[in-house]
Amino acid sequence: MSSRFFATGSDSESESSSESEEQTVVQAKSTVTTKVFAFSDDEEETKRVVRSAKDKRFEELQNVIKQLRNHKKIKDISKVLETFEDLTKALQKSQKVIEKEGGVPRFYIRALVELEDFINETWEDREGRKKLNKVNSKALTTMRQKLRKYNRDFEAKIASYRENPDVGDEQEAPEDDRDKSDSESDDDDEAVQKKKSAVPADAAPDMKSQFLKGGDSEGSDDSDLDWPSDSDSESSDSSEPEGGYTNMAAKFLKKTTAAEEAAKAARKQEKKERKAREQRREEEERELEEGEWTEVQRGAPMAMEKPKMFAKGTEINHAVVLKKLNEILAARGKKGTDRSEQIMLLGELRRISEENNLGLGMTVKILFNIVASIFDYNPNIATCMKDEMWAKCITYITETMDILIDNTNIFVGANVLEESEAIEAEPFRVRGCILSVMERADEEFIKMLQACDAHSTEYVERLKDEKKIEVLVVRLQKYLEERGTSQEICRVYLRRIEHVYYKYDYEHYKTADLIRKTVEQKEEEAKDGEVEAKDGKVERKDEEVEGKDGEVEGKDGEVTPQEKGGEEAKDMVEEQKQKEKTAVIMDKLCKYIYAKDTTDRIRTRAILCHIYHHALHGRWYEARDLMLMSHLQDTIQHSDVPTQILYNRTMVQLGLCAFRYGNIKDAHNALLDIQSGGRAKELLAQGLLMQRNVERDPEREKIEKRRQMPFHMHINLELLECVYLVSAMLLEIPYMAAHEFDARRRMISKSFHHQLRVSERQPLVGPPESMREHVVAASKAMKIGDWRACRDFIINEKMNGKVWDLFPEAEKVRDLISRKIQEESLRTYLFTYSAIYDSLCLVTLAEMFELDGPVVHSIISKMIINEELAASWDEPTQTVVMHRSEPTRLQNLALQLSDKLANLVDNNERILEVKQGTSAFYTRQGEGRFGRQGKERHHQGKERHQGQSGYHQQQGRGYQGQRRDRGDRDRDHNKGYQNKGYNRW
Repeated sequence: MSSRFFATGSDSESESSSESEEQTVVQAKSTVTTKVFAFSDDEEETKRVVRSAKDKRFEELQNVIKQLRNHKKIKDISKVLETFEDLTKALQKSQKVIEKEGGVPRFYIRALVELEDFINETWEDREGRKKLNKVNSKALTTMRQKLRKYNRDFEAKIASYRENPDVGDEQEAPEDDRDKSDSESDDDDEAVQKKKSAVPADAAPDMKSQFLKGGDSEGSDDSDLDWPSDSDSESSDSSEPEGGYTNMAAKFLKKTTAAEEAAKAARKQEKKERKAREQRREEEERELEEGEWTEVQRGAPMAMEKPKMFAKGTEINHAVVLKKLNEILAARGKKGTDRSEQIMLLGELRRISEENNLGLGMTVKILFNIVASIFDYNPNIATCMKDEMWAKCITYITETMDILIDNTNIFVGANVLEESEAIEAEPFRVRGCILSVMERADEEFIKMLQACDAHSTEYVERLKDEKKIEVLVVRLQKYLEERGTSQEICRVYLRRIEHVYYKYDYEHYKTADLIRKTVEQKEEEAKDGEVEAKDGKVERKDEEVEGKDGEVEGKDGEVTPQEKGGEEAKDMVEEQKQKEKTAVIMDKLCKYIYAKDTTDRIRTRAILCHIYHHALHGRWYEARDLMLMSHLQDTIQHSDVPTQILYNRTMVQLGLCAFRYGNIKDAHNALLDIQSGGRAKELLAQGLLMQRNVERDPEREKIEKRRQMPFHMHINLELLECVYLVSAMLLEIPYMAAHEFDARRRMISKSFHHQLRVSERQPLVGPPESMREHVVAASKAMKIGDWRACRDFIINEKMNGKVWDLFPEAEKVRDLISRKIQEESLRTYLFTYSAIYDSLCLVTLAEMFELDGPVVHSIISKMIINEELAASWDEPTQTVVMHRSEPTRLQNLALQLSDKLANLVDNNERILEVKQGTSAFYTRQGEGRFGRQGKERHHQGKERHQGQSGYHQQQGRGYQGQRRDRGDRDRDHNKGYQNKGYNRW
């Protein structure tokens, strides 16, 4: 056997004999043995293929891209991110090959385009993003940023590919064919394995001997094709061990014939064409049937039959329709129930009921159930209703309202039992509450606004639906005023108040401005007798006619029309008076709630909304008095969270109103609690603050997001902070100047002092840019009495655009701020430089600060009365005479040292008393070292300690006042600014 195996081509006799002996066997089994050994031959070929560097690198890139596509299919974003990083690293390794080939390969650009489209689609799918876990959500954000940055280097090629994505795909066709051929070869290999198993074992030696003898010349020809040279093949054969010649016959096997290769290629081509035909047919069917596909719901569908409406020939009456209605409602809330189908079936049932004239009672009952099914369509309470469902909901509610208003013989209520319903005959009694439906619809509308991007057109489009909600609320109000109870009327009144209280009534002020301009024009025509025109423009003398609440008042407080234009202006005023204003609406609705409501929550919210509306329109005294009379600051901590948020919003609006009115101290006190903690955004429910080193509970975060106010109801936080800082500046700077050397000086505003310290720490202070820097620069100018620089820092184009133009009457507010800066700068100047002067002239001070003489006289008189300035008036000469001079800096330091030493002695004496235990004896006897003096010092220290602790207690109480002992005037004066109680008014 071994001699036959090692037979050479020169031994012709042995070859001929072996061929004659085994010819029959070979003919019988030639097909099977050829395929068996061809399989091993293919294995030997794949092991010995030599590939170029380009093929290796490109294959590595394609493998990574294939992994990337697999991860995209299962939407594993974290794995997509890791694979993308591997892909970029593989491209860097292939950089030399890419430079030789002339650029990045086409399939790589295609992979980037597909990845970018996938990331964009995932990012735009908001519902899908909410379902991602924390890891994938974070990976999606990171992946989006990295891909944007990475694709900048390939912008031109990506744009070229997007313009014509088909160009260059032919280059990838061989790769696809190679994949297909690999799959086909796998199928062939499986067939070979089956046939190989079918070959008998005793035929194997004969087949082996036949191929060992007859395949010499053909095997050498094939080896010449497979191997680069004969020397290489000889060296490789010599290096193989003796035991490795078992598969040596594979090298000499004959390759498949040309006919077989042609048949194989034809089969491949036919298979490709068949797949292409199937793909085209599927696309055509998909296009024809587009719109008929339904989304598969999550969860296993229940094995239940769809409720059929009615069998053919069934008599339609009330009992049958009610039975079918209960049958449809029985599936409500069950797992696997198609909610959209339920709504459709209820609508069909309503149509059948109306066709058979079953009455309005049945129609109203079905409409109530349809609206309830629409509300239940979205099972997740944290998400909002879809647009199409919202449109259906508004339509059905409007239809229900129309029926109830037009037909007085229908009574609906939540207290009507199903057993006592009367649907067949009049008067109809139906179980259902239209007020609860309206409240639920209003809540859904707020949720839809919260889910929209506040800076998008979607928010504006959704906000247009508020007019529909208001119309429905007004119609419901009229309906309940006739048929509802007092408690239901209070509920619907509160619902309307919450849609009105935060809106500024521009129409009233526009009409007032029009009236004023009309009167001015007519008066000018009456005085001048003609209108002078120059360059096509009307020139007229500017004349101001001041009015209150939009009415032009004369000397007696009445409208003063003159000559032919007067009657028109008077008619406009009367028309404006007769028009129902929002103030009249709010007053009417709130007063009814004050009188009729039996629940504390509705009355509290009505009071807060009423105060907010007064403050928004500048009615300071009404808003202040209502706040003080309600005593809400004492009980608001026991209210629910939405009511506390409304309270915070009301206090902020009250502070802004006080600022516009010129009450700086009241404005500061009202805004102190909101601004002191740096949590104004969170307290006003205008966003969530990211806290350091604190992980927010997901459930709690969802609850807080549901409490957020819609964007159109927000209060500008920069305006709020600016008003607070300006108020603090007008209070703090004069106080700092008056108590410059006082060791027990208290801070009025901690946040204002923080801004000053931050500015002082800066090595180089440049021109102010932000709002805070403008206020700090103005404070420094006020310290030295430079009121003009202070005014220019507060009132300029940048600050006007950011802050002051946001007020309704911006020019009036700017004039008020300028006047307050002048007055407080005068006070600061007197506190700072009073020790230098013996007397000051009133006229000089008035010219220096550009104030009227009576105003300067009033300011200085108040300072003298309050014992802030030790001086007196010399009326004949109109001068202020200083009575005493302030101590020098050295004297102030000596006084501070003496106070500190006295405190140290008191502390030492107390410690000694505790250790010796003699305080009771000496206190009782009144003698010795720790007698009466020690007792007095002890009580003084105790009073000082109680005063400090009382101040700290006030920081957490809201707006409650606490009276102080007037024995220590300086301490009481300092504490007065810190006390936040509105009872000081």
